[in-house]
Amino acid sequence: MKQYKVARHFILAAIGFFIFAAGLVLIKLFPDTDGILKTLPFISIGLGSGIFGGNIGTAINNKAMLKNPQLAKQKEIEQKDERNQAISNKSKARVYDLMIFVFAVIIVAFALMQADIFVILVLVAIYLFFIFSNVYYFYKYNQEM
Repeated sequence: MKQYKVARHFILAAIGFFIFAAGLVLIKLFPDTDGILKTLPFISIGLGSGIFGGNIGTAINNKAMLKNPQLAKQKEIEQKDERNQAISNKSKARVYDLMIFVFAVIIVAFALMQADIFVILVLVAIYLFFIFSNVYYFYKYNQEM
């Protein structure tokens, strides 16, 4: 059975909250900054809230699993069920197909809005990364099966 750790996730959630709070303090203390200090508070807020939210959710879930081992065993069985794995993989494939289409539309929209070339090139690089990753894994799995 999976080992559920709660304290580690609460500590990481506290660290995330402090990073989030530091971003808010930086916005309040230094409203007129230039360069990296202009974006650092917002990066801290985003990073801190992500770390906090992810770890607090995991900690609460793990705490519930520790209190109810029967529920934990049922959840583990559901995660290992082949039908649930097939459903999950099929939904991921559908979302990937949708993401590729939407991402291409966003790139075209940014190009038509005459956004900076750097922004468009970064979006194109990310788009090509996804496409080449798809080709790589398709080839890899084709060789294995």
